[in-house]
Amino acid sequence: MVNKIITIGRQFGSGGREIGELVSKLLDIPLYDRTLIEMASKTLGVDSFDLEQVDETAINHFLALYNTPEKNIHSEAGYGLPLNDSMFLAQCDIIHKLAENGSCILIGRCADYVLRDRYPCVNVFITADKKDRVERISQRYEISQREAAEAIRRVDKKRRFYYETYTDRDWGKTQSHQAVFNVSMLGPELTAKAIVGMYENL
Repeated sequence: MVNKIITIGRQFGSGGREIGELVSKLLDIPLYDRTLIEMASKTLGVDSFDLEQVDETAINHFLALYNTPEKNIHSEAGYGLPLNDSMFLAQCDIIHKLAENGSCILIGRCADYVLRDRYPCVNVFITADKKDRVERISQRYEISQREAAEAIRRVDKKRRFYYETYTDRDWGKTQSHQAVFNVSMLGPELTAKAIVGMYENL
């Protein structure tokens, strides 16, 4: 049987990971998100804290801006390249190995682009209304709504830059993904079921 892959891009605070978890349970296939950082850390022999600074999410970096020593995110790593480029290449290798091992769900990290034309893939992007995202982030990280809005702005900017730096596509645009779901309109359960339907019809 040919492995089938689901890749999920998402705005910060849209609930993309939670939807991925729902899909994972419905299909009984594994989901990979932050574990990719840990795998890349072992591959490169670099502390996972340093990789966190060049990962596409970096919310922890935002929350620690005023009490964390500044790190040089361009220091060289395992591939003899700047750390951010080494991180991307390491995650590409890991993504390919995970796809080879079995059907799975991959959150972010340009997985849709990395696996292009290699496996049957469902490539979706998750969005939500700004007020819902602010509320979610404010509650999750116990920060004010003003701080949550700023975190969303920063993290989305970083995700967009990461995606558009390493691909030839526009982050979150309909021409870059098979489907874009607004969770504020559909809800997480219907969104997850729609993704499962796409997967089952590959």
